[in-house]
Amino acid sequence: MKKFAKNIPNILSGYRLLAFPVLLWLIFSGDRPHFVILISISLGTDFLDGLIARAFKLQTEFGAKLDSYADLGTFIAVLTAFTVFERAFVASKQWAFLGILILWIAPMAVSLWRFHRIPNLHLYSSKAAGYFFGFFIFTYFIWGNADWYFYLMGGVLAVSFLEELIILSKIPALRSNAKGIYWMLKEKGRIE
Repeated sequence: MKKFAKNIPNILSGYRLLAFPVLLWLIFSGDRPHFVILISISLGTDFLDGLIARAFKLQTEFGAKLDSYADLGTFIAVLTAFTVFERAFVASKQWAFLGILILWIAPMAVSLWRFHRIPNLHLYSSKAAGYFFGFFIFTYFIWGNADWYFYLMGGVLAVSFLEELIILSKIPALRSNAKGIYWMLKEKGRIE
């Protein structure tokens, strides 16, 4: 039982990874109601896997990588859903979507170029951005858009992606659970 408990965060991340192709199938088959249910479950498990791993000190390098791949799939599914289900909304906010997309791709491109794999830094800003993003997705597909929250969420995502980009361009080796720029500078003794 103890071994199973240690694997709960990985099981939740694994579920999200397995849900990715199903989400894409629901999107391209035009099944918005079932997509909303499944993406809501995926967003909930994303919140739970990290919470459980941190609360019970079950964080592992494998779990961080698995979570990062699951996050990537979830983000791709959401962007795809918006382009298929919400074309008018995307067109009305095309510059914001383009900016978010560029800032999302930039850290991954730097990580692939420098370290030959996607990043799994798990910064505090990334966690905060994930909560804002998940809440936006859930509320958007249930109740519709609130412009002020869309731009707030976009700003939080932008800050998170920029912090990740700065860290990935400066660190000598890729690692997980880096926390953020402040903590990395503190480790180097630049902040007391």
